[in-house]
Amino acid sequence: MHRRLAVTCVGALVLAAFAVPRLAGATPISVYGAWHCGNDYCTWSTVRSITEFDQKNHWLIDRGDGRPSVNLVILSFVHPLRLLNRTNDSQTADGVPIGMTADVVNYFKSRNVRVMLSIGGITYVDAWNQALAADATQLGLNAADVATRLGVGIEIDYEESSSPNIAGVQAFIDAYRSVHPYDATGSDPAARLTIDLAAGDRWLIGLTRKATADWLDTSLPVLDYANAMVPNRQPNSASAATSNWQEHVDGKPQYSPPIPPLAPAKFAGSLYIVTGNKPAPECVNFGASLEKSTGSYVQTVAPNGAGATSGMLGYMFWAAECQGTRSICTTPPNTCEGGVGVGATTYNVPIPMPALRQN
Repeated sequence: MHRRLAVTCVGALVLAAFAVPRLAGATPISVYGAWHCGNDYCTWSTVRSITEFDQKNHWLIDRGDGRPSVNLVILSFVHPLRLLNRTNDSQTADGVPIGMTADVVNYFKSRNVRVMLSIGGITYVDAWNQALAADATQLGLNAADVATRLGVGIEIDYEESSSPNIAGVQAFIDAYRSVHPYDATGSDPAARLTIDLAAGDRWLIGLTRKATADWLDTSLPVLDYANAMVPNRQPNSASAATSNWQEHVDGKPQYSPPIPPLAPAKFAGSLYIVTGNKPAPECVNFGASLEKSTGSYVQTVAPNGAGATSGMLGYMFWAAECQGTRSICTTPPNTCEGGVGVGATTYNVPIPMPALRQN
């Protein structure tokens, strides 16, 4: 049997075995993406040939039947201080890691997969603080320029838990939006500006409070949406995963000052696709995955004080290729068609990503 036909038939059998019934009142998933760490643990410090890149990452653009497994890839991470200074060195070109090339971006965009760059990550918290203190406005303008040049969106991954520079982030956002205004249609890739928040409301409290109250307000949105990041480890049950996400929906009225509720239409939830030295079910076995068991919640969770429509935006997966020295890579033979790819088919994920709900 022809290899493509064989893979397609196997995928169809897997889908038939693990299909999730269509839920009454369910809102279709629209965000279905993966953070991408490259082959050098999220530094993107080497230029790669597209032939070699495709050998390691083909599953992202082909779930086995020629359709992509995801509709969004977020290249992670850009160093904030190098971006501010427009650094040029052996690993950086004009402030951007040299591995984040137009060729890599177009590898995904040519398959109708949206691309974004993530600024920060847990390793670069100090760099975020330094850059915001030095010139937050210029940092935002530089980010906007990169977005224009590459035709990508930008993600704010600022993981300062103790005393975040909220005024600095506001100046960054204002500067970015002065170049790329909010675009509800989603038609301008560079206008897509998002933020990462914790899995729930009990970490990154200051940032979450500000983002939820102002930047993600459905009546006057500034950011497109938030990603509820993965917790320290993969939740051990669907209820453990969804309890984190429910914190965003409910807010924390008991906090002083309180965290308001977040509209379900303004965030996506996240899951690991590798855990230590083996791929997670979310990568290789959709039928046993949290992606399957949380699907009903993600598509139907009701607003609780913010927003008008039910259902979160969808899922993000941490992380494609090589996320760390202690984790297996999502490269052959440990690719994720059987988890992420089957999920894309099961949930009928739209490619390209559609315009997002606004409330």
